[in-house]
Amino acid sequence: MRTITHSGEHELHVRRSRFVCALARVATEAEAQEFIAGRRRTHHDATHNCTAYVVGEHGDLTRSNDDGEPAGTAGRPMLEVLTRRGLTGTVAVVTRYFGGVKLGAGGLVRAYGQVVSETIDRVGMVERRAVVTMTMVADHARAGRLSRDLHASPYTPAGSRYGARAELDVLVPEDELTAFEAWLASAAGGRVETRRGPVGYVDVPIA
Repeated sequence: MRTITHSGEHELHVRRSRFVCALARVATEAEAQEFIAGRRRTHHDATHNCTAYVVGEHGDLTRSNDDGEPAGTAGRPMLEVLTRRGLTGTVAVVTRYFGGVKLGAGGLVRAYGQVVSETIDRVGMVERRAVVTMTMVADHARAGRLSRDLHASPYTPAGSRYGARAELDVLVPEDELTAFEAWLASAAGGRVETRRGPVGYVDVPIA
């Protein structure tokens, strides 16, 4: 699942018209609509506030709006940029301040698509990977060695607790659980108990 790294804004000038694109990460359609409403309040004096968003774990829900621009010249090219980049959980609002020169349908499609694409390039994208929190339980001496081995491994430490026995948490990509179990068997000789925790997500930057 891909999304943008963080919210951001970027402006493009085309033949005296200003195109101001704002992007945000959202988890639901309600959050997307709330962001859109906020941008429209901020830019209530603009000529147009065109929108597009993709939400859902697999990008199941898509919406776009031309906000008075000729049909298919604003919201649709904005949405096409989001879907072509494989993004979800992302909303885009492009605010246009008309500069007095008509751009034509082709010019509008290019401008709206370009400003969204450039804004994505500026904020960056991440891959949201499903990870499982695995807890390793061992005696203190073994846990010390295991902690050193863990820091040299491809897995991410996520906390530790020390009582009668030591508990070490590690984040393991959901599709690498079998490989993790094999690594742990080799590192600990089968003398460590494991407990599976909840599934969460981590962001991995996309070059």
